[in-house]
Amino acid sequence: MAIQDQIATCSRQYTRWKELALDAKTMPELQMCLKKAMFWMELQTAFVALWSVEQARGNDPEVREKIIMAKSNLSKKLADYAQEVLDEINRS
Repeated sequence: MAIQDQIATCSRQYTRWKELALDAKTMPELQMCLKKAMFWMELQTAFVALWSVEQARGNDPEVREKIIMAKSNLSKKLADYAQEVLDEINRS
């Protein structure tokens, strides 16, 4: 998946969770929605930063290697989030 697609996905998910937070009826529901909204905003910010570096210095082999490592770290963060969601589903 291209970084632009990941940025768009993060943006959609952030907007979704922000709107759910605004509609929350209880404090625990509000906290959960805000936590998820912040996760997606942080991820989007990281992908935007990576995209910017890639555009500015993506041809430099050393920078390219760091970009790949950063993408790997973000993929791990997404995998951890997916596991957290699965655990939430299993608890309900």
